[in-house]
Amino acid sequence: MAGDSMFPDVETDVSEKSEEMEIVVNVGGVRQVFYGDNLNQYPETRLAELINCLSGGYDSIFSLCDDYDPGKREFYFDRDPDAFKCIIDVYYFGEIHMKKGICPICFKNEMEFWKVDLKFLDDCCKTHLSEKKEELEEIARRVQLILDDLGVDASESRWKRCQKCIWKFLEKPESSYPARVVAILSFLFILISSVVMCVGTIPDLQVVDAEGNRMEHPTLDSIETACIGWFTMEYVLRLISSPNKLHFVLSFMNIVDVLAILPFYVSLTLTHLGAKLMELSNVQQAVQALRIMRIARIFKLARHSSGLQTLTYALKRSFKELGLLLMYLAVGIFVFSALGYTMEQSHPETLFKSIPQSFWWAIITMTTVGYGDIYPKTTLGKLNAAISFLCGVIAIALPIHPIINNFVRYYNKQRVLETAAKHELELMELNSAEGKAAGSKSELEDLSREGKEGPFYSSRLKVSHSDTFIHLLSEEKHYRTRLQSCK
Repeated sequence: MAGDSMFPDVETDVSEKSEEMEIVVNVGGVRQVFYGDNLNQYPETRLAELINCLSGGYDSIFSLCDDYDPGKREFYFDRDPDAFKCIIDVYYFGEIHMKKGICPICFKNEMEFWKVDLKFLDDCCKTHLSEKKEELEEIARRVQLILDDLGVDASESRWKRCQKCIWKFLEKPESSYPARVVAILSFLFILISSVVMCVGTIPDLQVVDAEGNRMEHPTLDSIETACIGWFTMEYVLRLISSPNKLHFVLSFMNIVDVLAILPFYVSLTLTHLGAKLMELSNVQQAVQALRIMRIARIFKLARHSSGLQTLTYALKRSFKELGLLLMYLAVGIFVFSALGYTMEQSHPETLFKSIPQSFWWAIITMTTVGYGDIYPKTTLGKLNAAISFLCGVIAIALPIHPIINNFVRYYNKQRVLETAAKHELELMELNSAEGKAAGSKSELEDLSREGKEGPFYSSRLKVSHSDTFIHLLSEEKHYRTRLQSCK
C-alpha cells in the first residue's frame, strides 16, 4: 500500500532483545520512556504488549494504541495522564496508589484499559473505590425509583397501579402537594399523641373512677383514640401497598410503628376481657405497664426528620468509639469507687458504705452530674474525686470528634447523592428534548412500541451516554452519573 511505504519496515524492530527495548509512550501529552525489563514483569498489561506488537504489523499496533510514530518509535494514547502516572508505579514498586482528586470510578476504568489488575491497588484506595461504588448504587436506586414513579406499565392491573399510587402518596411526600399535606398531618398526630401522653399524667387533669382510682380524662382518651386510629390506618395502607411485604414488616421504622399502636389495642383487650381471666388489680398493672410503651411514638418522628435519620446513622457507624467510651468509664468507675471507699473508711460519718454503693458516686462524678447525695469528706477522698471528674471529662470528650465527623460526612453525602440523582434526570430529560428536535414524533412512538426504552421509562426521558455507567438501571448499562465528588 502507498500509505505503508512511508513507514520503515516494522519487522526490523523485532531483532532487538525485548529486555533492552526502549518504549516511548505519550499519554495525553505526557511523554514517558520504559524499558523492556520493567514492562516484562507484568506481560499481561497493555504496555508490555507494546513490546511484541511491532512484529504483528500496523494492525496489531493500532489495536493497542491510538496513534504511532515509527520515526520516533512513539506510541500515542488519548487517556488521562494523571491516572497513568499513578498506574505505572506498578512496574517500579509493585503497587498502585491513587492520587487525591482523581475519581475512583474513572481510575478503575483507566486500570482496566491498561490491563492492570485491581489487586495491585493499595487497600486504602480500594476502600475509597468501594465507597464510590456504593454511591453509584445509591444514585442508581434513587433514579430507578423516580423513573418507576414517572413510568406507567400498561400491562399492570388496576389494583397494582392503585397500590403504587397509595405507596407513593404515603412514602414520598415530595411527589405531590396532597402527599406533603398527609406527611404534615402525620407529623402533627405524632406530636399531639406525645403531648397527650405527658399531659395525661398531671394529677389535676385526671379523674377518679367509681373505685377511687385515678385515670386519664375522657377528653384525652378521645384524642388518644383518634391518634391511634390515624396511626393504624396509615400502617395498614402502607402494608397493603408495600411492594415487599416481608421487608416492610422487618424494617426498623415499621417495627416502631407497631410498638406505637400495639399497647393501645392490648390495653383495650385486657380492660374488657382480662377481668374475666385474672384479678382486676393485675389487669390494671398490665395496662399501666403497656402505657409506658407509648413512648415509642416519639421515634416515629425519625420517619419525617432527615436530621434524626442522620444522627441514627452516625451513632451506628460510631459503635467502636462508643464502645471505647464505655470501656474507659467502666475502668474509671471501678478504680475510683474502690479508691473512694478505701480513703473514706477512716471518717466516722462516711457515706461510702461499700464498693458497689460507691459505683453510683463514681458514675455521677465522672459524668460531672454530681447530685450531692454521696460525697467525700476526707482530704484524700476529695483529691480522688477531683482526679475522677477530670478523667471523666477527658474520657467523654475523646469519642465526640469521630461521632461528629460521621454525622457531617453522612449528611453531606446524602446531599451530594440527591443532587447527583436530580442532575442525572436533568441530563436524561435534556437529551430527550434534543432527540425530539432531531427526530419525528412517530419515530419515538415506534421506538417506544418496540420496547427499546424499557417498561419503566417516561416518554419524556432518554438515556445519556458516557464512560462512567450506573450498572443497576437497565440491561443496556448506558446510564451516566455525575457525582459531585468526581469533579
